[in-house]
Amino acid sequence: MEAMPRPRPPHLHRETNRHGKTVWYVRVDKGPRVRIKADFGSPEFHHAYQAALSDERPMQVEKAARGTLEWLWLLYRQSITWRDLSMATRKQRENIMLHVLKSAGREPLSRIDRKAILKGRDRRVDTPSQAKNFLSTMRGLFTWAVEGDLVRTDPTKGITAKKTKAANGGGFPVWNDEEIGTFERRWPRGTRERVMFDMFLYTGLRRGDAAVVGKQHVRNGVISIQTEKTGMWVTIPILPELQATLDAGPTGDLAFIAASSGNPLTKESLGNLFRDACRAAGINKSAHGLRKAAATNAANHGATVAELEAIFGWAGGQMASLYTRSANRRALSAGAMNKLSRTEAETSIPAPSHKVRAPERKA
Repeated sequence: MEAMPRPRPPHLHRETNRHGKTVWYVRVDKGPRVRIKADFGSPEFHHAYQAALSDERPMQVEKAARGTLEWLWLLYRQSITWRDLSMATRKQRENIMLHVLKSAGREPLSRIDRKAILKGRDRRVDTPSQAKNFLSTMRGLFTWAVEGDLVRTDPTKGITAKKTKAANGGGFPVWNDEEIGTFERRWPRGTRERVMFDMFLYTGLRRGDAAVVGKQHVRNGVISIQTEKTGMWVTIPILPELQATLDAGPTGDLAFIAASSGNPLTKESLGNLFRDACRAAGINKSAHGLRKAAATNAANHGATVAELEAIFGWAGGQMASLYTRSANRRALSAGAMNKLSRTEAETSIPAPSHKVRAPERKA
């Protein structure tokens, strides 16, 4: 057991029991104690710590009347189906339902029909991601409820999220080489902003995973971490560029990217800090844009679908294929451009051969 780092991560406590054994637990204010049984400093310890913190602010709902949306939601959160969801998905759905229950929690389930779902989706039309998450949340709830014979029909059936074309035509814009150079000049090695930037660029980790990855996830120069969103394990060798940045610091005890106090950051705080760093560098792009830049770079250098999935934690081939197809098209177009040139065509196409046949001899 190694000594507890100082300053201590928030809400993490240590005590020695009557058997002389060190016990770690998480307790927020005067809330319940959540015991962490894993060895301190291990990936399991950090995962348990983050899981305990995720329940830091549980939804405050009164005892629900039977047959209401609130009643159904509370039952759903006690189900095996709910427990099987990733921590990130649970948190996202709780945030969605926090607002839904304020306005419709006491509504009888008979009034949560297709029309109500469509209205909820359309109210979020200006933020397509919110509309999509709202629909996913309600669909998960009612799919479970139908299977459990708690409701007769699923009001979300057949409803899809409206697709809105992004201004740049491709979602989060990808960072280009000029922007990467601009950020690096504004935030040189030895700054926390550079640690954030290089962690995103040279690992391709999502924000939630980048916020928790630390020394305990590294063995023999390779990061191994179970991704928050999909639950898949990814293994990422630490490139020399990233290692140089980590050596320059500053880094934290439980996570490479840390607050000025040394404590780990939530993914929301990390997102806000990185956004501020980008604005200070005069760049209006996101951490996810760096993930896309990393995937684009890997594909352009010949990474296969399987290799991209191993790095970025994808599955099914669909997402990885988007990058490999783009890279293949780029290579094919570069190689075929000479076929569009009239001059090249004239000089490269051999002239037709006209053989003169010898006259036949007459007998």
